[in-house]
Amino acid sequence: MSMTGSTPCSSMSNHTKERVTMTKVTLENFYSNLIAQHEEREMRQKKLEKVMEEEGLKDEEKRLRRSAHARKETEFLRLKRTRLGLEDFESLKVIGRGAFGEVRLVQKKDTGHVYAMKILRKADMLEKEQVGHIRAERDILVEADSLWVVKMFYSFQDKLNLYLIMEFLPGGDMMTLLMKKDTLTEEETQFYIAETVLAIDSIHQLGFIHRDIKPDNLLLDSKGHVKLSDFGLCTGLKKAHRTEFYRNLNHSLPSDFTFQNMNSKRKAETWKRNRRQLAFSTVGTPDYIAPEVFMQTGYNKLCDWWSLGVIMYEMLIGYPPFCSETPQETYKKVMNWKETLTFPPEVPISEKAKDLILRFCCEWEHRIGAPGVEEIKKRDLLRYLLKSKALTIPQTLMSFQNLIFSSQQWQQVITLRLTTRTRTGSSSITHTSALKA
Repeated sequence: MSMTGSTPCSSMSNHTKERVTMTKVTLENFYSNLIAQHEEREMRQKKLEKVMEEEGLKDEEKRLRRSAHARKETEFLRLKRTRLGLEDFESLKVIGRGAFGEVRLVQKKDTGHVYAMKILRKADMLEKEQVGHIRAERDILVEADSLWVVKMFYSFQDKLNLYLIMEFLPGGDMMTLLMKKDTLTEEETQFYIAETVLAIDSIHQLGFIHRDIKPDNLLLDSKGHVKLSDFGLCTGLKKAHRTEFYRNLNHSLPSDFTFQNMNSKRKAETWKRNRRQLAFSTVGTPDYIAPEVFMQTGYNKLCDWWSLGVIMYEMLIGYPPFCSETPQETYKKVMNWKETLTFPPEVPISEKAKDLILRFCCEWEHRIGAPGVEEIKKRDLLRYLLKSKALTIPQTLMSFQNLIFSSQQWQQVITLRLTTRTRTGSSSITHTSALKA
């Protein structure tokens, strides 16, 4: 008897596939988290004992310190077991929209704390094969306990959406800053490049490659300092960024294709016109992606330094070096970077700045940072900033940042809500646990 029809696997609905995936992920996370939690508790206990020895505490003082530590551990475990849902948060304002959902400013009802809630539509993620990428983003947000990475506090889901409750950064992103200012001074550029070097290095030390470093993913806190976000590419490439995707774009170009020779003014106008639309597109843009990522020869963490070089160019010139009318042409320019990476004479920048950009944007084996991040830190342009413990924001940026922050409508909303809650006597429990659900 012949067998006809589709296999059981191919006939599964998206809902069933999702349940299978989530069951596998849940079991995997459950056992890995049990081990990790035990190891983390032991490390915290050892750290406490070491600190008490260094401080030379008496036995009674040690006993009190251990009791306080035990109470904190108990409270931490209680918070980790707390199941949260959409009903535990009050939505204040939509602060961003993307290809797979939106970001809302929310307030936790029992504490009054304000967060950014990233809402991701499951159907869209399944359709566009993004489940693994979202899991990767959640994993690194949980694992990265760093000043340079956006913190995640909770995650939960319902039938329609996945919710990531994250640190709210009122400064917006670098893309918005560049759109408002067009270009930055060399002093301002040095500051942000230096901070981004430290941010990228912090995730490299965890064993991750970001693979999607661009201005949209450089968020700014209330003081204007940089934090990395959007880690969806940390364990794989988005469909829009895979080599075969851009090869297909390449086939759509005529055989006699030549690069359009646009002057800097036209490039800036084209870039500004298309920039915001590209940020919301699932196709995206190859402007910031290193050429080796598009090739089949493999790549490593050095691809992140190429992206930083492109961003540095954009900060100083006003648009990225491979800016074009279409993604197809941009891709071709990236792959032919030896011919297309030029500096417009009408936008003068220092030789030191040019040299650093060219050290970032070159063959990966010759790229600055190949021997280690210390090579980047020793550059004349960044050495002084990276030598200091706390990077100081240039005064020219301080006044501009304050103007951005004070003009935002959400500040008034938060102040009003928090004032109302204080008057009504709401509780104020402080915690910053990251749930590894």
